[in-house]
Amino acid sequence: MQGLLPYVINGISAGGQYALIAIGYTLVYGILRLINFAHGDVFMVAGLIMVYASASLPMYLAIPLVLVLTALLGFVIERAAYKPLRSAPRMSLMVSAIGVSYLIQNLAFYLTGGLPQPVTNPIPWVSDMITVFGAQTKRVTLVTPVLTILLVLVLVWLTKKTKIGMAMRAASKDFETAQLMGIKINSVISFTFIIGSALAAVASLLFFSNYTTIAPSSGAMPGLKAFVAAVFGGIGSIPGAVIGAFIIGIC
Repeated sequence: MQGLLPYVINGISAGGQYALIAIGYTLVYGILRLINFAHGDVFMVAGLIMVYASASLPMYLAIPLVLVLTALLGFVIERAAYKPLRSAPRMSLMVSAIGVSYLIQNLAFYLTGGLPQPVTNPIPWVSDMITVFGAQTKRVTLVTPVLTILLVLVLVWLTKKTKIGMAMRAASKDFETAQLMGIKINSVISFTFIIGSALAAVASLLFFSNYTTIAPSSGAMPGLKAFVAAVFGGIGSIPGAVIGAFIIGIC
């Protein structure tokens, strides 16, 4: 048990990070029936923003800046790449999503020179080493599942109890009828991308607390695993995506 414990702890931590990314996939799919293939790259961009922001700003300013800029990136992607194709065939949306993914990766290669960027200023406190039942681990492995559950509870409350949340559920249930009922679909979709991107930014901050470098391709594997978790949990379902992510992480 002593030898297995570090793997279980790290698996739960990884599952929490995958859950935050998977929620972005499942929210967008729930409304647009679209797999946002650029979502893993948004996660990677958040990590790069953190590297550059923490090098010149104090951490209490760098973290909010990362969240705001990543949410803004999600908004820009939706407006530039997906909104013009709202009435186009699904294949056109999918091609656009893949194109955005390649565009972000190649821009990151260009701006960084293709070299992995070192994480020289990890988030204090969460990056400290602690001992849990005799196993050495970083504090982020314990913070991640707790923070993930809290954010999911807030998101569930948002979708169940607020006006924008009810609009999201209505659009998810019947896109065309929601439009006919006067729901501002463009605003709902933009808000969905903003929420998903902000959660990906939180996942990125937690994920890269465990790693020393960030490369332009660093979002590919976490994004893929989060997508598998979303599908495994029943894509379109927030609780399903979270449960699937924890299972994938532990496995």
